[in-house]
Amino acid sequence: MKNISILSIFVLFSLTTVAQKSVSPYKWDWVRDGIWTGAAIAGTVGGYSLIINKDDITEKELAEIVANKDDINFMDRWLEGNYSEDAITHSYIPFGVAFAAPALLLFDDKINDDAALVMGLYLESLSTTAALYTITAGLVNRSRPYVYNEGEIVLGKRLKNNGQRSFYSGHVAATASASFLTAKVFNDYHPDSPALPYVWAGAAILPASVGYFRIKAGQHFLTDVLLGYALGAGAGILIPELHKTKNEKIDVYPTSGINDFTGDRYSGMTFRYKF
Repeated sequence: MKNISILSIFVLFSLTTVAQKSVSPYKWDWVRDGIWTGAAIAGTVGGYSLIINKDDITEKELAEIVANKDDINFMDRWLEGNYSEDAITHSYIPFGVAFAAPALLLFDDKINDDAALVMGLYLESLSTTAALYTITAGLVNRSRPYVYNEGEIVLGKRLKNNGQRSFYSGHVAATASASFLTAKVFNDYHPDSPALPYVWAGAAILPASVGYFRIKAGQHFLTDVLLGYALGAGAGILIPELHKTKNEKIDVYPTSGINDFTGDRYSGMTFRYKF
């Protein structure tokens, strides 16, 4: 939460003070984007409060969860009991790389002219993803795979409320949001770049890597990772797309009048292209 606040201050300051030096494919609307981003940050704060106020489960509830493990859907059943401390540590490597990826865009001269705008899109995408995740994780109880591990995990860890936040993977969602936003922005500034296939491939691999390690760590089931991937990638792609500027050279509008030659009244649509 502290990181989001610092980033928001930076973006608001930059958007006010930095002049745009190039024609940007995006447009920032202070009213729309201010409300959207503010609501997303507020939603994140509210969702986080739901998470930290979740109750631990009792030993009786744990016994019932384990007894009903056959109810786990067929896509996830094979992951029941997974746990690896090393995998948890490894998951933070691609996770951190993804969060740093948008900053690499600023080394591009064309994109750097719109640094504040791009960071604004990053904040909006990240806060939207965070709000969706924290609210869901705060309201939904789903046991993590390690909760079913009766041999390796101490009882206290299995009873903690953190064990009931399997649905869905916030780490994967945040990674996908950052990596796909990076690829989308690069794509929109350089639509003909030969590097695009590699940029998109990198965007896809980073959250997939995080998902692999989170599954191996016993933190999430496959369906948790798939949903987090889809929601994060969706935010990373759709938010920049919603900010795309319209082609101002093309104008289509309704028109009506009286024909000077025949005197007849007409109505229709006019298409105008500015050279």
